[in-house]
Amino acid sequence: MERRSFLAAALISATAGSRAYAQGAWPTKPVRLIVPFAPGGSSEIIARSTAAEMGGLLGQTMYVENKPGGSGNIAMQECLNASDGHTIILGHIGTLAVNPFIFAKLPFDVNRDFKPVSLLAKVPSLYVVNPNVPAKNLKEFVAMAKAAPGKLNYGSAGNGSAGHLAMEFLKSEAGIFMLHVPYRGTGPQMTDLLAGRLEAASVGAAAVLPFIKAGKLRCIATGSKERLPQLPDVATVAEQGYPGFEMTQWYGLMAPSSFSEEQISKLALAAGKAVKAPAASTRFNDEAVFAMGDSPAQFKTFIAAEQARWKKVVRQANIRLD
Repeated sequence: MERRSFLAAALISATAGSRAYAQGAWPTKPVRLIVPFAPGGSSEIIARSTAAEMGGLLGQTMYVENKPGGSGNIAMQECLNASDGHTIILGHIGTLAVNPFIFAKLPFDVNRDFKPVSLLAKVPSLYVVNPNVPAKNLKEFVAMAKAAPGKLNYGSAGNGSAGHLAMEFLKSEAGIFMLHVPYRGTGPQMTDLLAGRLEAASVGAAAVLPFIKAGKLRCIATGSKERLPQLPDVATVAEQGYPGFEMTQWYGLMAPSSFSEEQISKLALAAGKAVKAPAASTRFNDEAVFAMGDSPAQFKTFIAAEQARWKKVVRQANIRLD
């Protein structure tokens, strides 16, 4: 009896050990990080900087795959349909907090079908114009828009993108009307903005700071709470007549709900370390990106608060997409 008990205990211990090993061994192959936008924007900087660090921490390569279109919904569906157990996605303000309210129907539920991993970073939205626009600040720009409703146009990385929301938010607060021109990503939008085919845009600081410093674009306001060290002479939107105004893009990792809690925890731990790593920190500081790296629970709470906020904005601006 004692020998049988000993063998049974040993078998149970071995089985438990093999299970623990199997869980601890994940990932067993390269991890795919889907980015729901074309290359060239803030998402690209954050995704690639983070992936480069996370790969080493996870013991497997993490590679970035851009899949633009459909306001990010195509990429979200792609991630959800992946059956390899090694595909995650870069979620952001549009896909997680806005799309559920601007689309009449989505083929997935962001709160039910995905698990939050970690809020990676926040990026202040900058309101910029091409140099041919005479407005030197937000007040002058608003005056131009009010004098000729619909004459000015602005571009965005696509319907429901952070740039689209930022401009619609400003339009609502300032009581102005401008024509929206959606593109398939920040890169194509920037091409037309720099060429003078667009008057204005709201873009994450990381993607436009080099052009502002080179004089190829003029920043008329920042969406941050306080002035940015990189642009000390540019007043915030709040300073220019709209108290309490804040517009910040944010990006975080999401995984399909099929991922285990152990996998989510491992990803979150690696993400938190990755965004604070020296190489990533240097890149983020240069681009006015604020590293976060919080827990899955904190990110979940943050998403819920943002959904409540943007649900009101979407309804007030009457933004609807089919």
